[in-house]
Amino acid sequence: MTQQFYVSPEQLMKDRADFARKGIARGRSVVVISCEDGIALVAENPSPSLHKIGEIYDKIAFAAVGKYNEFESLRQAGVRYADVRGYSYDREDVTARGLASVYAQSLGAVFTAEQKPFEVELAVAEVGATQAEDHLYRLTFDGSIADEHSFVVMGGQADKVSSVIGQGWRGSLNFADAVRLAINGLVPPAEAEEQAKSLPAGALEVAVLDRQSETMRGSRRAFRRLNDADITALLA
Repeated sequence: MTQQFYVSPEQLMKDRADFARKGIARGRSVVVISCEDGIALVAENPSPSLHKIGEIYDKIAFAAVGKYNEFESLRQAGVRYADVRGYSYDREDVTARGLASVYAQSLGAVFTAEQKPFEVELAVAEVGATQAEDHLYRLTFDGSIADEHSFVVMGGQADKVSSVIGQGWRGSLNFADAVRLAINGLVPPAEAEEQAKSLPAGALEVAVLDRQSETMRGSRRAFRRLNDADITALLA
């Protein structure tokens, strides 16, 4: 009879956490910044169709790093949750806090019960009527949830990017300034000269949550994805 090897729960959780962190760190970072005009979401992503950033509901957006198939399944589940809750109760009952709680439960259950954890890190952003009412939630692979302020940086060299963003962030930033700040953080200092301290529009995925979408565009849907021409014009 073969004897089973014993692995302590502490070692098992540590191994799973290390595995997930390595997977997340392989990619480039994603930056979510609260600014005067709303919330800007910026990622280095040359693919025109495999998005790291997406819309969940009227004023709520989603950003992720890690394995595409895993975070895309979570995004779709979030859209279904928001649609059902908004239809069953009221559109105002769909909040980033509620969505983040659902994601935290799902990620925590997979991390503890499944053989392989999700190699993903998520951000859920909700734009408010004022900057003080913006909500940014960061969720890690084990279901941990953090209420962030001002900005969120995930994946890749997150510490270095956070340092750059933290030095340049201020509440009076507009969308263009926030996107420029995010790009400066995403370009590693060693590569800054080669890339002219910027990334081409085709290598970026940029979206915004407009604070004044109802008055400016007459729509409750605050999410707006920028194409290459929009990004070039915004940064001009």
